[in-house]
Amino acid sequence: MGSSAFAPPTSLEWRNFSGAWARGHFSTTVFNSAVITLVKVPLGLMISAMAAYALSRIRLLAGRAIFLLVLFGTMLPFQVMLAPLFTLVNSFGLINTKVGIILPYLAFGVPYQVFILHGFFSEVPKELSEAALVDGASHFTIFRRIFLPISLPVLAALLILDFVATWNEFAMALVILQDNSTWTLPLGLMSFQSQFQSDYGQLNAAIVMTVLPATVVYLIFQRYFVSGLTSGAIKESGMAAEVEKWGLFEAAFPGPKDGNPFVDVTLDVSGAKTAA
Repeated sequence: MGSSAFAPPTSLEWRNFSGAWARGHFSTTVFNSAVITLVKVPLGLMISAMAAYALSRIRLLAGRAIFLLVLFGTMLPFQVMLAPLFTLVNSFGLINTKVGIILPYLAFGVPYQVFILHGFFSEVPKELSEAALVDGASHFTIFRRIFLPISLPVLAALLILDFVATWNEFAMALVILQDNSTWTLPLGLMSFQSQFQSDYGQLNAAIVMTVLPATVVYLIFQRYFVSGLTSGAIKESGMAAEVEKWGLFEAAFPGPKDGNPFVDVTLDVSGAKTAA
């Protein structure tokens, strides 16, 4: 009689880790996963943040329609798009390339991030950006110096979710990355399962090594995770208090009067402008 499947191991077999590293070709798959994730996640967040700011703060001719189109992209399950996606990527000659997998990841990841950031940016008081525009700041300056700093918790939460989703993605990578030399970590786990045998010791060791980077990223940014997911629900007054607490406006646009770029202007009896 064997021991229970849920019983703790009687001894630690550290050689399973070295065997899993060699059998799963982790030197290649870890590198591929790292390059794809480190390019896709920051690039996707940057595109999403700029798009969300433009749709929520800039008056566009068809801004509402564009946002609804982006919102529609969050409703499409990528599984139904695998066949046309393969045809499209193949027509561009990007099968078995990192660019060929990064572009679909961006296409399916950006709409969700734009939706979350749009809700957050919409809660920022309009008077804040309008005052900066009066002071001569461009939209890019407002986005970089005001909106990005106060949206760090939301961006950190999205970074965790996007990192884990990209690092562990399997179906799309299986369709586009068909050459073993281009496989990512989830595809490398297939090396431990065959028709006639399965080495569960090495498989479990490989799974531990696969989830370890995602766990480390979560532990680094976990203090922002809960606050970031609920930031879109902050009321306008609470958001204004948050901006005032950080002193972001004074830091971004220092002016001649105690760091305030604006001087109260009143009119005297004769109609001439005087500084208050």
